[in-house]
Amino acid sequence: MTDDFPWEPPLAGTEAEQLVGALDRLRTTFRFKADGLEAAGLRARLGMSTLTLGGLLKHLALIEDYYSTTKLHGEPLGPEWAAMPRDDDDWEFTSAAADPPAALYDLYDGAVERSRARLSSAIADGGVGRPIHAGSADGHHATLRRLLCDLLEEYGRHTGHADLLREAVDGRTGEDPPAGWRPASGSYRIPGAS
Repeated sequence: MTDDFPWEPPLAGTEAEQLVGALDRLRTTFRFKADGLEAAGLRARLGMSTLTLGGLLKHLALIEDYYSTTKLHGEPLGPEWAAMPRDDDDWEFTSAAADPPAALYDLYDGAVERSRARLSSAIADGGVGRPIHAGSADGHHATLRRLLCDLLEEYGRHTGHADLLREAVDGRTGEDPPAGWRPASGSYRIPGAS
């Protein structure tokens, strides 16, 4: 990790450091793909797909909060999600079109910060092998390790979507942010950045 690439996970960290480092690299890459767009860019679609960068920002904000509250501790979602209907599985994707860009960036950036704090506290309180609230119908609980792996899977899938959407909006490509990149919009914090 350097000041130019602070999102890089450690080369030889603990299991928790590697999982969280890989997650933060994907968060940062996703945020780079979605950064600095006005409403039209956040609403742009590809072909028949209904996915948008704005919808992905809102969806991943919901995933961050849901995993770090309900799945981790069995707690309800916070007030940020009070308007979400319980019977619409695509609400975050479709409702994002009506949200101003600043609101989408703030929602996502805030959810990531809340999730980082909750996950860090959970790791400190038992490590990645500790049981979490989520589990199977027969009463077996998942571990924090599983929750982190599930978050990595969500980000892997949706960062790939963001690659295609962003390239279609303005041609931005690249596997990772360029050296020294910092967000132009919102309040996203890059761990390890000075």
